[in-house]
Amino acid sequence: MSEINVIDAFENARKQMRNACDLYDGCRLDTNKYELISHPSRIIEINIPVRMDNGSVKTFTGFRSQHNDARWPFKGWIRFHQDVSRSEVKALSMWMTIKCAVIDIPLGGWKGGIIVNPKELSKWELERLSRGYVRGLYKYIGPELDVPAPDVNTTPQIMSWMMDEYSTLVGKYSPGSFTGKPLSSGWSAWRGTATAQGWVYVLQEILGRMDIELKWKKVIIQWAWNAGLTAAKILTELWVLIVGISDSKWGVYNAHGLDIQAISELKKIRKSVTEYDNGEVLWEKEVLTKECDILIPAALENQITIDNVDKIQAHIILELANWPITPKADEVLESKWITVIPDILANAGWVMVSYFEQVQNNTNFYWEEEEIDTKLNKKITVAANSVFDTANEYKTSLRSWAYIIAMQRVFNAMKDRGEVD
Repeated sequence: MSEINVIDAFENARKQMRNACDLYDGCRLDTNKYELISHPSRIIEINIPVRMDNGSVKTFTGFRSQHNDARWPFKGWIRFHQDVSRSEVKALSMWMTIKCAVIDIPLGGWKGGIIVNPKELSKWELERLSRGYVRGLYKYIGPELDVPAPDVNTTPQIMSWMMDEYSTLVGKYSPGSFTGKPLSSGWSAWRGTATAQGWVYVLQEILGRMDIELKWKKVIIQWAWNAGLTAAKILTELWVLIVGISDSKWGVYNAHGLDIQAISELKKIRKSVTEYDNGEVLWEKEVLTKECDILIPAALENQITIDNVDKIQAHIILELANWPITPKADEVLESKWITVIPDILANAGWVMVSYFEQVQNNTNFYWEEEEIDTKLNKKITVAANSVFDTANEYKTSLRSWAYIIAMQRVFNAMKDRGEVD
């Protein structure tokens, strides 16, 4: 049986947290603390009836997991995907709590999703589904309670529909109720680039602390979606060679480098990377095992498993996706001294700029691009340095110490509120 068939996302998240707790003196022997933080405070499941274009009614299942609000309010993403599950949203809400705490922003974690393949819906069916999700949950969300943002298969347009529905239900315009909206609905300037720039800053900082030059390094990015392509362009400007890239089905590889601009143009007109004619065409997951210096899995969960980990040829892996490496594969990579920059740090820049949008919406005062870039660089660099320093001092993985730093902050907030001793 394949490893991914026996992995429960929520149990994996709990295992990662338990491993970190065992390293952290503040809770190694305190099972109460672990119990308090290893379960979401609330998990909501709703049924969403949608009138389809042909007149029939179809019911979709939606979830919302609110993990920990000690650092208040909840913050997290909404995912539209056929594989969304109760376990997945619970796990990702826990990771969001940790992610916000790692970069030290005053937010808790949640995750939401709908079991649906949005490619099978018309634009109008998608809008009705999006608004139905808000109607089922609006009492539990809002600018001061829980602020959703886009994730897999959710777009600025969907966020705008949801914000409009929430505003209608509460009787006032509430741009701060959702982030990741179009500019016309309060999207933060430069946000599209900033989400990619955040993890480039993390990569630069960690490599700098390892005395590794980024220039001319060979990089593979799995999944050429918006942030992945934007980051590829940024890296190209830093004289990095993008030697492999994929979309959701296919990949392309050229050891001498790819023309990212040409690939970007193909994706703009919704063409496959297979249309690029100057590289080796591969199955999407095959790009993970090609030779490179830095591998960036940016797709869904469980991409590097015990079944393919021995084929990995990268020296450094940056997790742009959430949980792309399974627990057993993670152990193998650590034993091979392959550095893994964990998702809870590497992709936290997305949370940072989403938080910036939330702050600007709530104050009705909007920053210039330069100011956003400066704030992002400062915050994410401090976080990366903190994780690297503690991991280096105690000779443990970056993942373990990212968890420990985050849990220290969450426990301190819970203590100050009287939730733990």
